[in-house]
Amino acid sequence: MTLPSNSAVDPAEPARVIIVEDEPLVAENLRDDLVEAGFEVVGVAPRVESALKLIEGTGFDVAIIDANLAGTSAAPAAAALSARGLPFMVLSGYAREQLQREFSEAVYIQKPYRVRKLIDALNSLLHKQRDRGAS
Repeated sequence: MTLPSNSAVDPAEPARVIIVEDEPLVAENLRDDLVEAGFEVVGVAPRVESALKLIEGTGFDVAIIDANLAGTSAAPAAAALSARGLPFMVLSGYAREQLQREFSEAVYIQKPYRVRKLIDALNSLLHKQRDRGAS
């Protein structure tokens, strides 16, 4: 896979990502796609409780979260990310209109996702975050 020319991924220091996803196969495929694109996956959480622990105790640059984790809303994880000013993307089978308000400001990608669209959206999110930090 080739990265877009506006890639935020620095090979010397790849962007660190956490994945909040309850489906093991989806999480593993997502991890593989991200690693292949040059990102470093620093944690995967299948449930809200483990997601909150990752958010609290792991250094990362961006998060990808599924809105529904085994029938439980991931809104507490989204709220924790927002409260800390950490960028995140929602990757969900639900339509955007079906998501709770905690997800309203997040970048949204519908499942099944296209790898290129996901990587481009992550890079854009990282660029915006870095631009904010530079201001």
